[in-house]
Amino acid sequence: MVPAADRGATRIADRVVAKIAAQAAREALAGGLPAPGAAPHATVTVHHDIARVRVSLELGYPSDLAAQCAAVRTQVARRVEECAAMSVPEVDVDIEHLHSTHTRPAPGGRDRRLR
Repeated sequence: MVPAADRGATRIADRVVAKIAAQAAREALAGGLPAPGAAPHATVTVHHDIARVRVSLELGYPSDLAAQCAAVRTQVARRVEECAAMSVPEVDVDIEHLHSTHTRPAPGGRDRRLR
């Protein structure tokens, strides 16, 4: 029988970790995602077992943006550590769009976005 240390290594692709992070962001914002908004997406850089994560998302406005970003950071770090066994020293959150609750969708089904 071959010792465990000599059997090989497991490598989790960056895109897989990014999918875990994006799903964790959705979980953190459950009920807080604006209806017309795009789902969160993530980019990840992995070096050894350390993942640096950047999550881009759209939020409703007005709302407590800082609290939502803090919830995303916490959930993303926790889920990546649980699912991929990687350390996550930082999670950067980019708010790409704010969707106002006071604006109506524009003709053609597209919404107006605050920038």
